[in-house]
Amino acid sequence: MAAERSRRGLDWLNFFVADVQTGFGPFVAVYLTTQAWTEVQIGFALSLGTLTAMISQVPAGALVDAVRDKRRTAMLALLAIAMAAILLAALPSTLPVLLSEVLHGFASCVLTPSIAAISLALVGRARLGERLGRNTRFAALGGAIAAGVMGLVGTYLSPAAVFWLTAALTVPSLICLSSIRPDDLSRQVAAARAEQQAKGRGLVDLLKDRGILVFAACCALFTLSNAAMLPLAGTAVTRQSGDEASLIIAASIVVPQLVVVAISPSVGWLAEARGRRLVLLAGFSMLPLRGALLALVDAPIGLVFVQALDGISAATLNVMLPLIAADLTRGTNRFNLCMGLFGLAVGIGGTISTSLAGAVASWISPGVAFAMLGVIGLLNVLLVWLAMPETREELPEGAVSPA
Repeated sequence: MAAERSRRGLDWLNFFVADVQTGFGPFVAVYLTTQAWTEVQIGFALSLGTLTAMISQVPAGALVDAVRDKRRTAMLALLAIAMAAILLAALPSTLPVLLSEVLHGFASCVLTPSIAAISLALVGRARLGERLGRNTRFAALGGAIAAGVMGLVGTYLSPAAVFWLTAALTVPSLICLSSIRPDDLSRQVAAARAEQQAKGRGLVDLLKDRGILVFAACCALFTLSNAAMLPLAGTAVTRQSGDEASLIIAASIVVPQLVVVAISPSVGWLAEARGRRLVLLAGFSMLPLRGALLALVDAPIGLVFVQALDGISAATLNVMLPLIAADLTRGTNRFNLCMGLFGLAVGIGGTISTSLAGAVASWISPGVAFAMLGVIGLLNVLLVWLAMPETREELPEGAVSPA
């Protein structure tokens, strides 16, 4: 019963953490615009936050690995995010805003691996895929609801109210975190430490692992293909639809989130039952298909239906990234460091994607840009097929796959 309470606490922790993180999305640009910031100033602030998040991925992962109490690192990260939100809401001048972006960027890099480590400690490696599927489901649901609520709050109260609400939502997040009992984590943690002592694999050996290098390349190619698709499609929709563009873009964001909510647990179960490569191939194959369809579809409503494919690929990456990191660091204390490496690869791909696609769309045409993004997605599928090893641990003879 106590363990069930901890699992429920982790469910709702993911839900409220997604709420908190949603406040630092596009709402920052809207808010700073109302404070008479120029586009250059806003761009610099947002870029500083992005750069901080990218360079913090690896050190933040190493930090979480080094700290035994992952609940404490998650708590401190949530408090730091609350402080970042309060700085934005109360002091929208240059130095506090820049400090807020840096604080949020680093804290987010600590919070994500902390929750993944808590998940691993709560259920163990054998059921981690299913647990990550539940994490992704609750996070997607929280993010979708928060986007709507914060949009209403920002419109009918004030843009600053979004960040006061963000800070307030850290309170239920902390309550959910406190409901995860340390005793429910200790058994798996003790087993993991015994395994680490038995195998003793070092960091240098870990960084030479072929699977880590291949999957890091997959992560970079994924966001290189994926990140620019919706912004590029949104530009075309805005030109065609005028006042209805915001509604169509909103639907294009919400629909994939609903798909993630629906399929994430199944993605985790399938990865445990049938292996990681099968799930990666199925999920990543949506990228070239989506790129091809976006190059061909002109009707704005068609964008919404095509975007449903984004939910499949997003659910795949969200579940598989921490799951494969756990596989590839089995027997070591480098799980969160590995997640940081993968997160860095994701960030690099996403940063290049929008600039590259925008340049191709301007110099040649949007259709060619979509085709290019689809080809990159196809290269990602081929990389998984030809080079990615199966990382699921082979079950002993006579054992039953997790159900």
